[in-house]
Amino acid sequence: MKKSSIKQKAGTILLPAVGFVAILVIWWLLVSFTRIGLLLPTPLEVLKRFIYFLGNPIGKAFTLPMHLLISLRRVLTGFCIASVAGIIVGISMGRFKPIEAIVRPIFELVRPIPGVAWIPLAIVWFGIGETAKTFIIFMGGFVNIVVNTYAGARHVDERLMGVAYMLGASKIQAFFRVVLPSCVPYIFAGMQVGLSTCWMAVLAAEMVSSFEGVGWVIIAGQDINDMAQIFVGIIAIAVMGLLLAAFMRFMERILCRWRERGA
Repeated sequence: MKKSSIKQKAGTILLPAVGFVAILVIWWLLVSFTRIGLLLPTPLEVLKRFIYFLGNPIGKAFTLPMHLLISLRRVLTGFCIASVAGIIVGISMGRFKPIEAIVRPIFELVRPIPGVAWIPLAIVWFGIGETAKTFIIFMGGFVNIVVNTYAGARHVDERLMGVAYMLGASKIQAFFRVVLPSCVPYIFAGMQVGLSTCWMAVLAAEMVSSFEGVGWVIIAGQDINDMAQIFVGIIAIAVMGLLLAAFMRFMERILCRWRERGA
């Protein structure tokens, strides 16, 4: 049993590593032996620039870690607002039919609109400051959190609600003891997707008259035709997005441990 688990863990580490190395090798071969090398830097050049930017500023003031922290602050601000609003709207639609009848048609109109499409309205409504960026990031995550929370609220076992009321629970007690715990797995699923879409939206948000942030690093590289800097920004976004997704999965395991025990 232990040997099989060790093999399984080794496979989950080695196979992705093999795929990653294969991508790097293909990248290096294409750049070295085809005309793509006129457009793209080698992986080694990108790595050197990545290390260089860890201690040297991109632009006038900030190093790459500082640009990442600025973007992370923006993402977490928009994500936290989207989470609170999305959970409230999702549970309200799922548990109260009058609210569902009023809000859901409006939500279904907003749902297919991508975050980038909100940029012109964000500028008109909020100017070109931090509020506009927060709004764009908020819209990137809000929809996914609402959709999953709504699904969780709709799938609450009504028999459990009946038992809670039979045992003398009030509506508030039933909400916190039955409805909310039943929704938690769905909420976390929506928050995981929502955090990823918020992180993707940061590039669009930082296109709105920004002079710092990892999205600006990519735009600045585009302005001076510096492909290595563009790749550094892309890699930084990918790594931070991976770390954020891993953090959300870790928090879900901690806060939803009761579900694993029940399974």
